[in-house]
Amino acid sequence: MNAALSASRPATPRGRIDKQQAVLAAALTVFVRSGYTQARVDEIAAEANVAKATVYNHFGDKETLFRQVVQTLTDNALTANLAAVELLTKNGDDLPANLRAAGWQLATCYCAEESRALRRLVSAEASQFPDLLDIVDEVPRRVLGALADRLARLSLSGSLHLDDPDLAATQFAALLTGSVDTRSRSGTRRIPDSELRVITDAAAATFLRAFGR
Repeated sequence: MNAALSASRPATPRGRIDKQQAVLAAALTVFVRSGYTQARVDEIAAEANVAKATVYNHFGDKETLFRQVVQTLTDNALTANLAAVELLTKNGDDLPANLRAAGWQLATCYCAEESRALRRLVSAEASQFPDLLDIVDEVPRRVLGALADRLARLSLSGSLHLDDPDLAATQFAALLTGSVDTRSRSGTRRIPDSELRVITDAAAATFLRAFGR
């Protein structure tokens, strides 16, 4: 979980960055475990192995810290998912292999511990922080937009036959996440890599049967 909260700020001294990262990682752990309302700043400080004053010095208050945790996880998820979509621009004519690779990476991002934690956290606190839904929804919006763009280019090149790239992107994502949600029991069960590979290969094959030339 700590790895997803390691984004750095180049202008900030190294020691300060390390403490910020430690607090963010600890805050995620505590917020997921206790919920926003029950989470205490001293508990977060203890988890991060820093003084309570350090948490306030870096983030001001609990709400600001909570929002920063959500924003950081969202930014990291967006970066990882857009990198997965980029696999569809690889050189070569092996579209099935590229689609399987992109699907695998997208599903891996969706199943990542940090992504599951983010979805649980925002869902649990949506009534208190409804604006956070807009922040998190930026990930699927931009990822589906990028995916639709890649599929449209493949259609123009003759590799796919699409009438509506946006709809096709949504359908491919549904083939991945729908199966993942079912097999993971709504995110409560970790899916082994071998099983996830079956899901992503089947999604790519189904998509190509529907839209392949």
